[in-house]
Parts: sequence; structure tokens; C-alpha cells
Amino acid sequence: MEQFIVSARKYRPGTFESVVGQDHITQTLKNAIRNNHLAQAFLFCGPRGVGKTTCARILAKTINCSNLKENIEPCNECASCVSFNKNGSFNIYELDAASNNSVEDIRALVDQVRYAPQGAKYKIYIIDEVHMLSNAAFNAFLKTLEEPPSYAIFILATTERHKILPTILSRCQIFDFNRISIAAMVNHLQGIAAKESVNTEPDALHIIAEKADGALRDALSIFDQMVSYSGSELTYDSVIQNLNILDYDYFFRTIDMVMEEDTANLLLLMDEVVKKGFDPHLFLGGLCDHIRNLLVCKDEKTRSLLEVAESAALRYAEQSNKISTSFLFNALQIASNYDASYKAARNPRLHVELALLKLANLNRAIKLALSPVPPAAEEKKTPLSKDKVAEPVKEAPKAETKLQTEEDKPIKKVPEAPKSSIPNINLSFTPGVTKPEAKKPDTNPNAVSAPDTQGTARVPLSMEKATSIWLEFADGMEKQKKMSLATGMRQADISLDNKQIRVVVASKHVADYIVEVKPELIAYLNSRLETEVTGVHVEVGKSKVESAAPYTLEERLNHLVQGNPALPDFMRKLGLELDY
Repeated sequence: MEQFIVSARKYRPGTFESVVGQDHITQTLKNAIRNNHLAQAFLFCGPRGVGKTTCARILAKTINCSNLKENIEPCNECASCVSFNKNGSFNIYELDAASNNSVEDIRALVDQVRYAPQGAKYKIYIIDEVHMLSNAAFNAFLKTLEEPPSYAIFILATTERHKILPTILSRCQIFDFNRISIAAMVNHLQGIAAKESVNTEPDALHIIAEKADGALRDALSIFDQMVSYSGSELTYDSVIQNLNILDYDYFFRTIDMVMEEDTANLLLLMDEVVKKGFDPHLFLGGLCDHIRNLLVCKDEKTRSLLEVAESAALRYAEQSNKISTSFLFNALQIASNYDASYKAARNPRLHVELALLKLANLNRAIKLALSPVPPAAEEKKTPLSKDKVAEPVKEAPKAETKLQTEEDKPIKKVPEAPKSSIPNINLSFTPGVTKPEAKKPDTNPNAVSAPDTQGTARVPLSMEKATSIWLEFADGMEKQKKMSLATGMRQADISLDNKQIRVVVASKHVADYIVEVKPELIAYLNSRLETEVTGVHVEVGKSKVESAAPYTLEERLNHLVQGNPALPDFMRKLGLELDY
């Protein structure tokens, strides 16, 4: 029985032309050989399985070939090529730095460099995984690497270039190897399948190439595994079953159900995925990739970025034409956010199910956000509390007076800021951003309640009264321990704009606080004013109201004495000074 040889070894490239996906490197090396511009040291960097060691061996074989072809390829007939093919060349040495990383190993290598090649022009040293050498070994290697004999060439290979000393890097000609593209791997696998008499489906080879993640050696290993499983017929179903990969069809069905808002079947689909043994996180990550592919299909220029089989690309294009771009943007952000927070979820399955339910309601949210607000909705009042509802009042003529403080002392009137110079807080729907919903006080027991206004007379709408009622509301927030909100409201600039109050605050945090209590604030204003206030427009800008000066120690003591007259006697008993 003939011994089985894995495809990665059996079909290992022996010439520069047979190297897959590294044309920029092979062409440079061939030109260097043709022009006799070979450096004394090369460093091949790149991920695993992309051909670093293979190119090093081809280079070593080619520069010692005595009968090069016109296309700068080894002849495989001369004594040097024959001995190399039989692994019997005395002029090419390979060293595994992972297991030979000490100073003694490098000293032995340096001793060998002293001897000239036998029957060849160059003596080549290939050091694999060179980043595993110790610092002492690197230092022992420096001088020889910088000034080797004319016949010595060093080829270093590594997957972790950042671990190599800069002094080593400066003495080498560095070549960066790329990951192998999916298309290049599929073509290479098709050629090997033809040689091995294996019938393959294009979709099956694409799945193998995607699973390899840019490493051709991994792709060949997976190919051998699939052939052992399914024999001479390599189908898409057998590949996804053996590799435990979710089928494309699951994600196409998911998006169809999302567009139909079919939440029941979405949950059943998720249950089917879990019962088949798939990780919910794997499903969520695959859904993100699927939505990304749908976005890529929206433009003809970017469809080439799809790295899937032709049949799958047609399905992506067909489904993408049925979905709007704004929906895909928002869906991708939702799925990505849930994917990022998956590890912090206590119930992973519920976490993914919530993401699916949110996607199913996304279309409805977009339509609701983009639809115009009916006039009746703008005039509708927000209830003040469960038992107290603001009554409709008649509109009063607009009046302007000077801005008042808490003690009704007039100060300089604040001019209205130009709209173009102050950035507005966007409370409308933005694709990919969830709009905060105002909490109604009659449904949420934790909502901020406005101060009691029972028995308080209504007054006409004016700048003076609006400012006074605004400060009263701030006092109520202070009593409810909402100190940041109260302070921000007192330092805000307010002005009247028809039936709306325009507010300029100093920071976005204060603006967010005011937006949160805006329904209660509007209800409180309308309960005190004869003219209805239809809205409060909050902006972030530079406030012109100066902060109140801090209390002096004497003022603090007087304030405490007013609240507790027995405090002076208590301080005298303790022997404390009353004067500051």
C-alpha cells in the first residue's frame, strides 16, 4: 500500500511560478537573481501557511542552479538541483530557531559559515521561526549577519516580526508576505482536485477557503480532511456538515423573517440553530457578516468585495435589492452592538433573541421616526401626575420683560443667540442611533414629578413669568435631590420664541437632564401660565448667566441659624466661636 502524503507536502511549490498569491515577492527575487543583486540576508515575514519557508527553499535552490532557465527558474537537472530535491545538499542548511535558540547553537552556525561551499556558488542558511532566538543569540549573530563571507546568504523566516531586534532588521532585506486570497486558494484547490480525480462543487471550495483564513497550508489540510470524509465527491452539504459551519440559508431566512416582522419564526429559527449544536455567538457573528455582504451588494462597484461563490453572490444581490440602505445600516449597528456585548450577557441565547426581536421591529421604528408629526399631537398636553391633569388654557398675547432672578431682582436681558452659531441637540431619528423615549409620569413610578401647583393662580405668558416659573421648577428639582439638574436650570439662558421656550445650557449633560424631564416641565409651565407652551427647545452653547458667587462662612452660619435657632446656644456650650 502506497504511503499517503498530505497535499501540503505533495503539491508544495518547487518553482517561483508555482507559488500562489505572492507574485510581488517572487518577481522581485527573480529580478535580483537575474541582475546579480542578491543581498547577504533576507527576512521573510507573514502569517502562517503563506509560503515563507517554501520561497526560501526555492530561492536557495535557484541561486545555486548551474543551468538556469530563461524565466529564472531552476532546471531540476544539474547536480545542485538533484541533490537539493533529494534533501542531500551540503550547501543548504535549515535551522529551526524554536528548538535551537541558544548562544551555543548560533556559535555552531557561525563556525560552519567559515567553510566555503562544495561544488556550488553559495552557501545558504535558512533559519525558520527566527523570532524565537534569545537576545544573547541575536547579539552573537549580529556580526556574522552584517559582514558574512561573499559566498554566505542568510534567509530568515518569521511570523512575528515585532519580536526581532531592530539591529537584526536593519541588516536584512525584508519581504512581507500577504494572506492568500479566497479566489487564489479556490483556483489552486480546483487544480489539486483535478489531479486527485475529486469532483468538487465551487461552493464547497469557497467554504474551505474561507475557513482557512488566508493560509494555503490550512486550506490543503482541510481539503484532505473533506476528501477523507466524503470520498471523490466533495459537495457543499458535506463540507458544512463536517466543518460544523452554519449554512448561508440560515442568514437569508433570518433577514426575510426580519423584513416580514415574523418574530415567532425568528425565535423558532434560533431554537433550530441551538439544537444543532451551534454557538449563539457564532450565529450572531455570521449575521453581521451577512448584513455586511448585503450592504456591499448595494453598489455595483463594491460587489467585487464579496468573497463567495457565484451562486451565493446572486442570492445576496437579489435580497439586497429588496432592502433599503438605511435599514441595513441600522441593522448592522444593532447586530454589531449585540455582538460586542455578548460576553457580558448572563443569558447568551436570550441576548441573541433580543437582537433578533429588535431587528424585526426596526422597520416599524424607521417608519415612525420618519413620519411627520400630526398637529394634534403637538398640541396634546402631558399629564402633570396621576391625579392632576393640566387644563387647556386660552392663548394670551406675547409680552417681553426683563429676566428675573429668584428674588425678582432685574438683571441684564439676555439676547437670543443666533441659531446658526449654537449646535442643536438632535432629538430626531438618526440611522443607527436609538432615539431616547421620554418617560411618562403616569406609567413610570420613578419619573421626576413636578412641584405641586394646586391652588396657584395662572398668569399670562411673558418672559418675566416664564423665568420665574422656570426657577420654581428648578427649586422643586433641588428638593427632590436633583442637584445637577437644578443648578443647570438656574444657570441656563432662556428666551421666548412664540409658544416655545428656547434654552441654552453650558453642557450636553445638563441638556440631557432637561430633555429627560421635558414632559413634566412643559406640564408644569402650562399649569401656571394662561398661554399654552408647546415645547422646550434645548441647545448647547455658552451660557451668559453668571454663576452665583459662593457663600461666605458668615452667610453659611446665618443660614444654619435661621433654620435652627437653638444652634447658637449649642455652639456656646461646645465653646465654639460664633464670629468669623
